[in-house]
Amino acid sequence: QVQLVESGGGLVQAGGSLRLSCAASGSIFSIHAMGWYRHAPGKQRELVAALTSGGTTDYADSVKGRFTISRDNAKNTVHLQVDSLKPEDTAVYYCAADVRATRWSTFDRYWGQGTQVTVSS
Repeated sequence: QVQLVESGGGLVQAGGSLRLSCAASGSIFSIHAMGWYRHAPGKQRELVAALTSGGTTDYADSVKGRFTISRDNAKNTVHLQVDSLKPEDTAVYYCAADVRATRWSTFDRYWGQGTQVTVSS
C-alpha cells in the first residue's frame, strides 16, 4: 500500500501565497507522475498541476504563471507553490501519484486525503 500525506493548506488573503507539500510512503518501486487536483463546491474536480519523473509539467490554464510544481524524486515528495491567490482558487487540494510497487507492477494511482485552501477577498 501507498500513503500520500499532504500539508500546507490554510486560510490566506487574496494575493497571498502558500506552499503545499505531499509525501508518498509505503510500497514504492517508482513513481511516474505526481500532481495536484482540486475540488471546489459545485464544481468538478480538476487537474491543477502535474510533473512526471522525467520533468514534464502540465498546468491548468487558470493557474499558469501563478502556481509552480516541483518534486524531489529521491524523497518521493511533490510541492506546489501557489502565489497570487484568488478567491476562485478556494478548494480542497488533493495530491495524486502514479506508483509502481515492484519492477513488474503496473502503475496505480493513489490519492491523499486533501488539504483545504481558502482565499478570502
